[in-house]
Amino acid sequence: MTATSLTDREDILNQLGAAARLLDQKEWHELDQVFHPKVTFDYGDGLGTRSGLDALRGHFRRFLDGCGPTQHLLGSIIWTRAETGATTHAYVQARHDGLGDLSGEVFDTNGEYVDQWARTDGGWRIISRHVTWHVLAGNPAVLGF
Repeated sequence: MTATSLTDREDILNQLGAAARLLDQKEWHELDQVFHPKVTFDYGDGLGTRSGLDALRGHFRRFLDGCGPTQHLLGSIIWTRAETGATTHAYVQARHDGLGDLSGEVFDTNGEYVDQWARTDGGWRIISRHVTWHVLAGNPAVLGF
């Protein structure tokens, strides 16, 4: 790898970690620091592919504003660089704790994020996210299902 490739890889991996932390901290106003304004996404929830940062923000708020603390853990990350961007494949394990009447309940998800990255004037941003869930366990009411 070239020095530029190593820097790009480091920047993208840091952005990937920042995306998980933004979800857990529910910092919806900061999503533009990680996601491209024209992001497309399919979260594997049966709602299909949607686009735009406002739609993504609404998606996260729909499921995460009504639950308690969450923790999105990423691992086994594979990074590939292309001529005009990059791709990451990352396993995700997310714990969602219940709130209020659902306090003490949990909903766990295990799957994979496949992200396409684009370089912008502000740095690397996720331009596309596709999620596949492999395991869903616990009480889905924690996320409003």
